[in-house]
Order: sequence, then C-alpha cells, then structure tokens
Amino acid sequence: MQTAVPQTPPRLECRELPAFAADSLEQVRAAFARADGCVLGQAWRAAPEPDFTPATVHVGWRGDALLILAELKDADIFTRATALNQRMWELGDTFEIFLQPAAAPGYVEFHVTPNNQRLQVAFANAAAYERVQASGLFEELFVSDEMFHAQTWCQPEKQTWWVYTEIPAVSVCGVTGPLPGSEWRFSFSRYDYIRGRSEPILSSSSPHAVAGYHRRQEWGTLHFVPAANP
Repeated sequence: MQTAVPQTPPRLECRELPAFAADSLEQVRAAFARADGCVLGQAWRAAPEPDFTPATVHVGWRGDALLILAELKDADIFTRATALNQRMWELGDTFEIFLQPAAAPGYVEFHVTPNNQRLQVAFANAAAYERVQASGLFEELFVSDEMFHAQTWCQPEKQTWWVYTEIPAVSVCGVTGPLPGSEWRFSFSRYDYIRGRSEPILSSSSPHAVAGYHRRQEWGTLHFVPAANP
C-alpha cells in the first residue's frame, strides 16, 4: 500500500475480495485488510495546513462492482445534509469519489456524508463540467436513480468515520460487464469541515498542482486484477 501522497498519479491494483457482511464494520475491515490503497493529502501545498487530518482509502472488487473503504480521521464529524442530492460539499464533511472508464469522455462524481447521505453527478464530458461550473447550476447534472450503495460508521470518540461503497460497473461505464482486466481513472477527495473555521480543509489522493478535484490529468489509475485461480 502507498503510504505517502504520490508526486505522480497513483496506480492501484484492484483485487477480488472475499465475501463479507456489508453492514458489519469489523467484517468490512477484515475483507479489505490486504487490499491495495492510497492516502489523501495536499500535494498543492508545500506542507499540510495545521488542521489537516489524514485519510486512507482501499479498493477491491466483487462481481461487477468496485468496492471502496475509506477511513477518515476527523476532529469534528458533522454535516447538515438531510437528503439525496444536496450540495454535500457545502453542508459539512464529505468523502468524494471520481471515476472514469479509461479513454471515455464522461465520468461520475459521488459524495458520501457521515450520516450516509449521497450525491450523484454524471458528466458527459469535460465541457459539461465547465458549463455548470460557470453557471453554478450543478443540479442539472444530478442523478436521482440510485447509482451506488453506501454504508457509514461514525466513531467520534476515536475522531474517525468510515465509508464503505459498492459501485456497479454500469453506473460508471453505462453497461454491465466483467471488471477484471479493465482500467478506470480515479480520484478520492475530501471536504473536512471544522465548526468555527471559515473554510473546509481539502485533500485528495491525486497530486493536484492546485486544489482542483476535476483536474483529470492528475487522477490515478485503477487496474482490476483477474481473480486468482482456485
């Protein structure tokens, strides 16, 4: 597993995981124990800002779905999110997932909050993002049909919260198909809010030159490794 924010886009080997109960943090953590992963950092800064707290993300697959487990250290776990497809990045702590099939023009952006509220956005291409970024009308690209499953666990006494997600291939690629042997572009990022602080703390798995999560040229690569022979 990578233990530092890379200076080049990371590459993760996404391997098949054993079966587990998705509602059990203990079982989820055990299933991901040997999974490849990365950390979130602030590559655009010479050094992390004083309030920065770390996060690690591990990946795997089962069936036709990408599985992700994120562990986020957090001194003040909170969100004001109450429903699907709100502007989670403005409402409190948010874990973000960006995924794009290799060589495809479109990509998806998923958010999960500590209380397991979700945001789902689909961009047909870079121009779609640029259009809504300029207009501020992000809601026109929000997707109401369920695109992925998420489960969260909050442990404020340990200043930690966890996010587990199952993302079907069809939600990223538009078609259901075998994952082994394929590659996706990815980036994991975060808005970490502290009440009383005017701006959130940003971090990403990508070595962004500036704090811009949609800079796809700096995203990493997920390689789906074929299942081991029985």
